Amino acid sequence: MKKIYVSAQYPGEAFERLRKEYRVQEFLGERLPTRAELLEGAFGSTAVISTVSDKIDKEFMDLLPDLKIVSNCGVGYENIDVAYATERGVMVTNTPDVLTETTADLAWALMISAARRVIEADAYVRRGDFKCWHPSLLLGQNIHGKTLGIFGMGRIGTAAARRAAGFGMRVIYNSRRRNVQAEKETGAVYADFPQLLKESDFIIVSSPLNDETRGRFGLSEFRQMKRTAVIVNVGRGPIIKENELAAALREGIIWGAGLDVYEKEPDVDPGLLKLNNAVLLPHIGSASSETRIRMIEMAVESVELALGGKTPGHLVNPDVLERPG
Repeated sequence: MKKIYVSAQYPGEAFERLRKEYRVQEFLGERLPTRAELLEGAFGSTAVISTVSDKIDKEFMDLLPDLKIVSNCGVGYENIDVAYATERGVMVTNTPDVLTETTADLAWALMISAARRVIEADAYVRRGDFKCWHPSLLLGQNIHGKTLGIFGMGRIGTAAARRAAGFGMRVIYNSRRRNVQAEKETGAVYADFPQLLKESDFIIVSSPLNDETRGRFGLSEFRQMKRTAVIVNVGRGPIIKENELAAALREGIIWGAGLDVYEKEPDVDPGLLKLNNAVLLPHIGSASSETRIRMIEMAVESVELALGGKTPGHLVNPDVLERPG
């Protein structure tokens, strides 16, 4: 019986139908496997359902001569050596679209939490410091009527921009290329990068990670932003230079930040951990029960199709189909 390795424990019952035809081995528990555990657990597998934290590289794939598919449970696949997988004839899939709205919700949760000092206020009450109402208590920034800047107007950026209509916000965006459909849908206006920095009251980073976006936001960029600005990152951690963000927040160069992803995840810059004006979440952008269940269902569907001799719907390396065998 062919083996399928799953590198994390997921909600739902998607694996039950796999067990009818395959031997499914899950890594159970509330943590992810170490490198050694990953290599040992996946040994002998024909299919692997991975997380975005698993390093699926040449060493990994060379241990699995019968590997047919790596089904990554997430949108990003920077953790996978796609070029080598293609060379090896291994299909690589992801789970796009399903987490778009959920992640956009979280971007707004971070934005509102940072602007209105929600985390600070909650801690204030829990410490027993709330003795009376005061007109100067925990003053924050308005959101309605402001300018929202989107860096990376893809699916998530567009979904975040749609929500701005309910707050009467002006929306501008910067991407590698214009997104005319998003402009029609949201009323967003394309802006060059300096304009995005200068005019935005809030910036939501939802861009993929590439050579152009890596380290795109640092101290130089923060100095071009409004002192009342809030930056939110639900894209990829290395887009923001964390130690420089910590300096900008500490020195009052910008107002606040909300992060769900980190430069060297799961490590967080120690400077950020000391700041009240940084809202820090543990990469939970897609963490709703409904979305996570649908993500793993999509990952399972890809495995079923690949092992059944069919082409999965979310194949990120279509060139693999051109390879013999």
